[in-house]
Amino acid sequence: MLNNFDVIVVGGGHAGCEAASAASTLGSTVLLISMDITKMAQMSCNPAMGGVGKGQILREIDALGGYSAIITDKSSIQFRMLNRSKGPAMWSPRAQCDRMVFSQAWRDTLETIPNLYLWQDKVVSILHKGDKVTGVKTQMGIEFQSKAVILTNGTFLSGLIHIGSVNFGGGRVGETSSEGITKQLENFGFQSGRMKTGTPVRIDGRTVDFTNLIEQKGEEGENYFSFLTNQRNSLNQRSCFIAETSKEVHDILRTGFEFSPLFQGAIKGIGPRNCPSIEDKLRTFADKNSHQLFLEPEGEKTYEMYLNGFSSSLPSEVQFSALKSIPAFRNAHVLRPGYAIEYDFFPPLQVKHTLETKIINNLYFAGQINGTTGYEEAAAQGLIAGINANHKLVGKDSFVLKRDEAYIGVLIDDLVTKGVDEPYRMFTSRAEYRILLRQDNADERLTPMGFKLGMVSEERMQLLEAKYTKVQKLKSLIKTTSISPEEINPLLNSLSSSPINQKRKSIDILLRPEVGLIGLINSSPILKENYAKLNILKNDIADSVEIHLKYEGYIEREKQIADKINRLEYVNIPNDIDYNKFKSISTEGRHKLQKIKPINIGQASRIPGVSPSDINVLLVFLGR
Repeated sequence: MLNNFDVIVVGGGHAGCEAASAASTLGSTVLLISMDITKMAQMSCNPAMGGVGKGQILREIDALGGYSAIITDKSSIQFRMLNRSKGPAMWSPRAQCDRMVFSQAWRDTLETIPNLYLWQDKVVSILHKGDKVTGVKTQMGIEFQSKAVILTNGTFLSGLIHIGSVNFGGGRVGETSSEGITKQLENFGFQSGRMKTGTPVRIDGRTVDFTNLIEQKGEEGENYFSFLTNQRNSLNQRSCFIAETSKEVHDILRTGFEFSPLFQGAIKGIGPRNCPSIEDKLRTFADKNSHQLFLEPEGEKTYEMYLNGFSSSLPSEVQFSALKSIPAFRNAHVLRPGYAIEYDFFPPLQVKHTLETKIINNLYFAGQINGTTGYEEAAAQGLIAGINANHKLVGKDSFVLKRDEAYIGVLIDDLVTKGVDEPYRMFTSRAEYRILLRQDNADERLTPMGFKLGMVSEERMQLLEAKYTKVQKLKSLIKTTSISPEEINPLLNSLSSSPINQKRKSIDILLRPEVGLIGLINSSPILKENYAKLNILKNDIADSVEIHLKYEGYIEREKQIADKINRLEYVNIPNDIDYNKFKSISTEGRHKLQKIKPINIGQASRIPGVSPSDINVLLVFLGR
């Protein structure tokens, strides 16, 4: 048996799977250690991938050569593009997945990578020599040696589950927690904290009255997460359903507040503000008499369903009673009550942009251990940690994405520069350059980087080049082809848009907000004929062309702003500066700069508490 590896990844969740696959794809020998290797990338909470901000991250992972989007397409039972009524910077893909198929597809994928090995066990301590990691020790007493270790422990570090006054150790229901690592890292000098997340009841779909729910179907057409996917999987598509709580439901839930571990102080961890439990909602929005709930399928064939929006740590009998006050669930059978889980995390100011820790060399943190929440945020960190672990071992430059290059860059820069005071969740509003970081152009932005890294194949680069050749041809077609009043006025009239009285360039018509590209093409025989010749099989090319043409001015303006700000990113700051000597810098500024040790002026300028005048002092010191 092998016991010496280049990289050891601890934890088989979304971060762990991406970290292990990335490092091994780049040539490292990798050992992925998980307590249960039958549950790779388990969807512990809701069985969905993507959403606002998160869908963009998933597309970026795919563009860089990660696997999460491909796995999502293999297991998807519903696809929707959220926020289509808003601008394209807000469009966010989301897929409902078959939870069991998703996990099995990840396992199948990991098994195809030759230099990636699995081990089922629990890691109890980190091995090291001085300030450099050398491997791990497991509960079975086995010591595995390695040159780098990536910790992706999720909610398992000192995990504690709460259901009313009942609490017990566990990383999720039915699985034990992991003890010992937190204490050891604290002894190294790391700071730790506690966070909390939750999950709702699981319901037997056979016992639901669907006549009292609003059906929410998926989108038709060729919509996928991965840029590589070109046909739908064989799984039957499933609908989601919408329900509402009521004053009666709220009154029942409030009867359990005196037993709530959240309100009685039993839960010390900080919960996610943007994804609160139902009892949190009742306290925060006390004036609201109803909240929306989403009943989501857990898979293609199973009758188990997930009640999104009803996360709770209240006593189980209170949860059941409140649930049965909702008409659709009067006869519902519950498979499992909702619960809250507390776990240890390490404030991410202690890691670099590469996700290597500042205290121990070659030790990386990825996922919820850094204070994030969500599968997509975790997977993105795993990918970056895996790439950088490999790069450091082979002497290559670090791989760091900037804020104008990817949502992943925004995510990691936010973590290591600003830290977290609640579980971090990605939103489009966190990105200054979101018109540049659209979900449709993630491949254009990042696949050439992935190819240069060695994550992306030559064949995939050829597919990208072929795609954008079609994009350019379609853009040229729209810009050069004229359209007559007879062709376009019926469409314009149907859209309540002013008709034209003479031939106009197609681009002039497309620039009207109410006119869509496909509608325009179908109105003109010439456009329709030439569009057919391009043999465009997926919606993404048409979407990309429409966005490029309609938002060209905004895109160019945002690029100019990003270029101007990026000049600060190239003004590097020596790591050995003692900021306490700068009396011209504010007291808070000195403290924050000394604690975070920014690598450049750009990062320094984003640290909360560091003022523009503080930055000017640094620029003068650096000769700028």
